[in-house]
Formats: sequence, C-alpha cells, structure tokens
Amino acid sequence: MQLHFSPSMRSITISSNNGFIDLMKIKVAARHISYRTLFHTILILAFLLPFVFILTALVTLEGVNKCSSFDCLGRRFGPRFLGRVDDSGRLVKDFYKILNQVNTEEIPDGLKLPDSFSQLVSEMKNNQYDAKTFAFILRAMMEKLEKEIRESKFAELMNKHFAASSIPKGIHCLSLRLTDEYSSNAHARRQLPSPELLPVLSNNSYYHFVLPTDNILAASVVVTSTVQSSLEPEKIVFHIITDKKTYAGMHSWFALNPVSPAIVEVKGVHQFDWLTRENVPVLEAVENHNGIRNYYHGNHVAGANLSDTTPRTFASKLQSRSPKYISLLNHLRIYLPELFPNLDKVVFLDDDIVIQRDLSPLWEIDLRGKVNGAVETCKGEDEWVMSKHFKNYFNFSHPLIAKHLDPDECAWAYGMNIFDLRAWRNTNIRETYHSWLKENLKSNLTMWKLGTLPPALIAFKGHVHPIDPSWHMLGLGYQSKTNIENVKKAAVIHYNGQSKPWLQIGFEHLRPFWTKYVNYSNDFVRNCHILES
Repeated sequence: MQLHFSPSMRSITISSNNGFIDLMKIKVAARHISYRTLFHTILILAFLLPFVFILTALVTLEGVNKCSSFDCLGRRFGPRFLGRVDDSGRLVKDFYKILNQVNTEEIPDGLKLPDSFSQLVSEMKNNQYDAKTFAFILRAMMEKLEKEIRESKFAELMNKHFAASSIPKGIHCLSLRLTDEYSSNAHARRQLPSPELLPVLSNNSYYHFVLPTDNILAASVVVTSTVQSSLEPEKIVFHIITDKKTYAGMHSWFALNPVSPAIVEVKGVHQFDWLTRENVPVLEAVENHNGIRNYYHGNHVAGANLSDTTPRTFASKLQSRSPKYISLLNHLRIYLPELFPNLDKVVFLDDDIVIQRDLSPLWEIDLRGKVNGAVETCKGEDEWVMSKHFKNYFNFSHPLIAKHLDPDECAWAYGMNIFDLRAWRNTNIRETYHSWLKENLKSNLTMWKLGTLPPALIAFKGHVHPIDPSWHMLGLGYQSKTNIENVKKAAVIHYNGQSKPWLQIGFEHLRPFWTKYVNYSNDFVRNCHILES
C-alpha cells in the first residue's frame, strides 16, 4: 500500500502496492484541518486499510467457497480477484455481515494482539486464522489504538492544566527580588500615592480602575496599556489590590516604576479593615473547607469517569478547578461598594487583559438604573466563549437551580465591567451572593463548579446592562483561531482561558498584543530572564 501526497497537501491518494487498485482519495481543505488532525487521520488509515484489504479477501473466501482459513487464498481467490466474476454486491453484504457480527459480540478473553502489522501477518500464516478471528483481532487492535490516543489527549489536557496553574520561574523571581528591594530600599517603600494626592483616591471626577491581582508583571501590563491608550491619563486612578505575600513586591514595582501622570494606589487585602471574618464568613468557609480544598488542589483524575467524558468536557472541568477560584482576590468584586464607600463608579479589570483604546467613554454609558455594565456572551457563533447561557454554568437537575433559573437566559462576562456603586448600594446583591454560596456548599458543589461567575450570574440577575461587545473581546486564552483584525479593533482584549500570554502555552500569534507593554529594559525584568518572545 502507498500514500501519495499532493504538493499542496490538499489531497492524499491511498493505493495498493501494485498500483492497479486505487482504494481511496481524500480531499483536504487546508484552511479547516490542523496538521495534528491530518497526522492522526493518516496514521489510522495507514493502519486500517491493509486490514480492510485482507478482510475483503477473507470475506470472498468465506462467501464463495466456505473457506475457513488463509490456506484457501492461493487456491480460490486469484481468478475472482482478477475480475473474471463480478460478485461485488454479495461481497459487500458478506463484509458488512461479518463486521456487524463481530461488533455486537464480546471480544474473546485472552485474545492475543500483535504489536505490529508484520507480526499480525506472521501469526496469520502460522495460526491459519479464519475471517471472524481476524475481524476480532482487527477490532481489538483498533480499540486499543483509540484508547491510547484518548489517554494521550487527556494527559495533554492535564499537563496544560498544571502549566496554566503554575507560576513561571521568571515571574516568581520578579516577585522575590522586588520584595527584597522593599526591605532594603527606602524609595521602594515610598507612599503610594504621595500624601498630597490622597484626596484624589475618592474624587469622582477621576476615572477609577480596580485591579485585584498577585501577578506583578500582569499588573504592570494592565496599568501601562491603560495609561498609554488614554486620552486623559492625568485623570486615571488605579486601585491595585493584592494578597499579603505579594504586597511588598507589588508596592516596590509601582514605587520604582511610576506611570505618571496617572495615579496608582497599592493595597493588600490585610489592609482593608472591612474585610474581616465577620463580614465574609462564607469566603472563610470556602477557603478552609477540606472538601473544597481537595476539589481544587487534589487529584483531578481520581474518581473521574474518563470513558464517558469528552476531552472538551474534561478541559472545562479542569478549568473550573483552578485554585484561583477559592482565592479571596477572585471574590473581591462582590465587595466593591464597601471597599470604596466614597466612589460612585468604577471599572473593574482582571489581570489577564490589555487596554487598547481610551476607556473614559465607559463612564458616560447610561446603565439605566442597572448596577453592572457587561458584555453579553450568548450572541456569538463560537462555542467556547460567545455562546454561553445559564445552562452552560449550572446543574439544572438540581431542584433549586431548576426552580429559580432559566437555562436559556443569556450569560455575561467578568473581566471588564463598569459598576455603578451608588445603584449597587440600594440592592441586596452581596447577600444574594453569600446565600447561594452557602447553598452550593450544602449541596457539595453540585449546583455549579465553574469558579466565581455562576454565583455572580445569580446575584446580579436583573441588575446587568448589556454594553457593546467591541468594549470587551474575550477568548484569547482559549482560541488559537481568534480573528486578528477583530483583536486590533477591540477596546479591551481578554486572555481568559488557560493560555495566558506570560505562559509558554500562550498562543504565539496573540502574545505580541500583550508583550508590547512589557518593559524588557527594566533591570528586574532582565535579571529574572523574562525575555520577549
């Protein structure tokens, strides 16, 4: 058997060795098939077609002369193979009959499978296999191959999950060196912002951005891209909130690398008097509940029935088990009215976004009495990001979910949201959020499992005003086929998903939109070998 590729890789011809039987031609649409898919297709076809050829010969023997072994091959098959008798219709029927029979029966116990095609041929000659036995061997070998490919795919997804959850060496180095600088360099400890600018932190004539993060490099990109894209950078105020262990390093970075004329405040969660155990008891339980910690930090494969799970479903489940979802930083947005009691409006940003356009018009959007200005994610064509409804996030077999929610209700996105804090203070959004978190804990996480968005979808129900999708383009961490022209036009691009631009698993053609805002000439960046890709 021979495989012939056209120069353009648009067609593959599979033929017999002697050249006079053209078995199959495959047309390949180069724009719609990956080389990995093409490789697997060729591999399976190259493995399968010799068996089909031999099995067809066996069926001929079985159907015509009731031969039970390969001994009949030389004595009976030759004349008919050369075309002297046309019984192709009956051959096809016999072929399907034996395959259907084998497909519905159990594979015999102890069936020995050869390790290669040459070994199979050798054993066929030595053991005088009949057609049915050969078909069983063929089926068993194909099932073994499918299982190995499937296991390989799941292993790949697991490795990607661990890569996405890890901290790159360079970013860890950056945090450590800046923390050390905080303790040894008084300039790195200078007050942010300077005392004379403190009143600006509660001045509603400025554009206030809230950014919770423990990633110093990512925070620098968000702030730098926002300032460089702004028409009025002198009116920008950033409120960066980080955890206790990252606070010193985060403060050092922005003290040593000011983004004038914008103003930056850096605070740790431990510095907010309001964030006490009494005010956030549910989140305390979330962080310390053993079952939840095992769910997010334990063995992600143990107990999983991979035989009934598609790779895509498994990938979604892995994404929902990211440890970040039990971090207080990831829940902070639900406490914005309490954390910033003097502010009327804020834009809340995730740390995996890049700002490419002036965002000041967001403050002019009339939210029509609503609290949350967000991009809806149910009106796009792609299945990963922009076709999401409540049924994608919730378990509607749970009676409480089925009773209170509509599976077809449109979802919306976190990552870049304009919040009207004045309107928010007149609602019970926080109480609703806490209530549903408690219910999910009682239900052993059976109501939903995907991070912090599901409880927010419930808590903000009836309080969301849709904004134009051009303000917030999602999916750059999920989809390698993202339209580059659409990326260039978007005000905010969001690398939500596992393939963050600072990770090796990030998509190379999408990374430059992020790296253009990294200061690679900075001494700390260079010394930590954070190199431009």
